[in-house]
Amino acid sequence: MSNEKQIEQEIQDKGLNAPRLTPNHIDNQIVSEIYITGNDAIHAAASSATGLVRSEYKEGVNLLKPAETLTFCILILRNGFTVTGESACASPENFNAEIGRKIARENAREKIWILEGYLLKENLSKGGAV
Repeated sequence: MSNEKQIEQEIQDKGLNAPRLTPNHIDNQIVSEIYITGNDAIHAAASSATGLVRSEYKEGVNLLKPAETLTFCILILRNGFTVTGESACASPENFNAEIGRKIARENAREKIWILEGYLLKENLSKGGAV
């Protein structure tokens, strides 16, 4: 059981029923997911009329090589807003695309908690709720 699920269960067990956010609420805000690596972005930029890659090599060293272990997640929310998360692997030998996507998604999802928390508090301050 994840820490988030354990906390949710504890909140329910204690009967804390005031307006609040739940993991399900956060997940229900996500309508689409996009994952790209730094390498994907480099290739897209290089082949696009609007893309830009400033320096690829210097003194025979591929300056863009570290981007191969960079993963981005774009979450599109129900209202059309987007949040992003990223994951960067320090040791290229440890890079795993699936793990990179999981970490990047979790980092993006954390931003939804912040945004939805603000929205709930704003609505409560006006006498409403989400």
